[in-house]
Amino acid sequence: MSWGTELWDQFDSLDKHTQWGIDFLERYAKFVKERIEIEQNYAKQLRNLVKKYCPKRSSKDEEPRFTSCIAFFNILNELNDYAGQREVVAEEMAHRVYGELMRYAHDLKTERKMHLQEGRKAQQYLDMCWKQMDNSKKKFERECREAEKAQQSYERLDNDTNATKADVEKAKQQLNLRTHMADENKNEYAAQLQNFNGEQHKHFYVVIPQIYKQLQEMDERRTIKLSECYRGFADSERKVIPIISKCLEGMILAAKSVDERRDSQMVVDSFKSGFEPPGDFPFEDYSQHIYRTISDGTISASRQESGKMDSKSTVGKAKGKLWLFGKKPKPQSPPLTPTSLFTSSTPNGSQFLTFSIEPVHYCMNEIKTGKPRIPSFRSLKRGWSVKMGPALEDFSHLPPEQRRKKLQQRIDELNRGLQKESDQKEALNKMKDVYEKNPQMGDPGSLQPKLAETMNNIDRLRMEIHKNEAWLSEVEGKTGGRGDRRHSSDINHLVTQGRESPEGSYTDDANQEVRGPPQHSHHSEFDDEFEDDDPLPAIGHCKAIYPFDGHNEGTLAMKEGEVLYIIEEDKGDGWTRARRQNGEEGYVPTTYIDVTLEKNSKGAVTYI
Repeated sequence: MSWGTELWDQFDSLDKHTQWGIDFLERYAKFVKERIEIEQNYAKQLRNLVKKYCPKRSSKDEEPRFTSCIAFFNILNELNDYAGQREVVAEEMAHRVYGELMRYAHDLKTERKMHLQEGRKAQQYLDMCWKQMDNSKKKFERECREAEKAQQSYERLDNDTNATKADVEKAKQQLNLRTHMADENKNEYAAQLQNFNGEQHKHFYVVIPQIYKQLQEMDERRTIKLSECYRGFADSERKVIPIISKCLEGMILAAKSVDERRDSQMVVDSFKSGFEPPGDFPFEDYSQHIYRTISDGTISASRQESGKMDSKSTVGKAKGKLWLFGKKPKPQSPPLTPTSLFTSSTPNGSQFLTFSIEPVHYCMNEIKTGKPRIPSFRSLKRGWSVKMGPALEDFSHLPPEQRRKKLQQRIDELNRGLQKESDQKEALNKMKDVYEKNPQMGDPGSLQPKLAETMNNIDRLRMEIHKNEAWLSEVEGKTGGRGDRRHSSDINHLVTQGRESPEGSYTDDANQEVRGPPQHSHHSEFDDEFEDDDPLPAIGHCKAIYPFDGHNEGTLAMKEGEVLYIIEEDKGDGWTRARRQNGEEGYVPTTYIDVTLEKNSKGAVTYI
């Protein structure tokens, strides 16, 4: 089957068909281009989606730890890889299919134009041969008619008796001329006809079949190219299927890695405070305030009024009791006894009963500060209020268990940094030895600044490790002895930015602070109102420049060169409150020490 033999007379139809083939090729190329844009947009949207839901890891503390979160982030990573495979599909289609189609369409247009021009030229040449043959034919026909007329004229004159001999001879010459011209045109027409028949045979059996064959081959190559592009279009997708399957398998594995038990344990590890549950409430016997001795006069009336007042105070206190996360009642206060009363005499000798000033002051304090609290829960509230203020370097704003974990993590990081600096120091020393043995390799003195910097870093890291280990031992000792609650502390327990009030809040009023050089008010029966389980956080450290004996009450003895923790700055009286690693606290002269405050010690946490 050949277009040259079967379609020898369908030049215009083949022209239209080849043009349709190129248009179809370009249409498919446009389809592939739009598919590439869809893949690119899909991959871009997937990447934007992954970016939107990926965590903003500004610090290690915000890294996901729960298995459900880790699984979700693994799914996001797999989805990001999946988006990358969609981009690979788009790139493969663009390079292997679309680009190839556009190049081939351009070549196809050029080839088709050339073949059609050759066909038109062959047709024009055949038309020219036909016109020449037709012209010779018409000329031969015309000369034959003229010769026939000349013969008729000659025969008429030859038969006419009246015609002269000259006329007959002239008609005969004219007949011979026309006959000769007709013979010449006949020969020319025969030659043109033979030439046209040859060219026509060549046109329809050689030239046109060759041109149509080339057009047929071109169209078949176009069809083959479309088939290859169809296959490449599918192969671009099939090549990434194994990787996409791995991405999907990774998502399934991430889903299987979710462990609800482990997440529950992480919740415990994250929020465990280390505090012990509160103990039982003691029974408060308010009947001790009721005097059952009946007497008359002012004393009896005053006792009845006192009993009414006590009962109201008792009801008011009972209303303030909330549990579990509310308020804890204060330990039972010593009741008023008859010894609290004494008799006073007037100038006229009469006696009257009156209260001593101290018990009355105590009762007023009981009314004012009657809000019960739980000392151990204040530390828990400090942990809750960490978001309300900047974190402290020693993590004293956290509950004991969380503080211990944070300190341990920091110590591990510092140890890793110390090991790295030690390795660098060892490498520098080895390099220095090599330079000393082989001076041509380098100057040993050039390594001295780096060695000095490394030594400073090692000393700094060791100091940091020592400081954090002291804090860790402090919190471990505290959590180890958490069962034995302390029941005494200094009045107006101080923190960095405030002082604790009897209700568990803090005040900035410096007048309420009981300060004097190392002189402190003695512990009274009301000191438990300011009790706190946690020591004051360290806001820096100091080094003793001179020794101090610390004989006075409230002071802290120190040796020259001893390092102490600063828990309260100098308030202008020349004394700074410090603490040893063993927990011993006291005041030292500010001029005797070199103080270094921590950068993040300013702005302590506001306890709620």
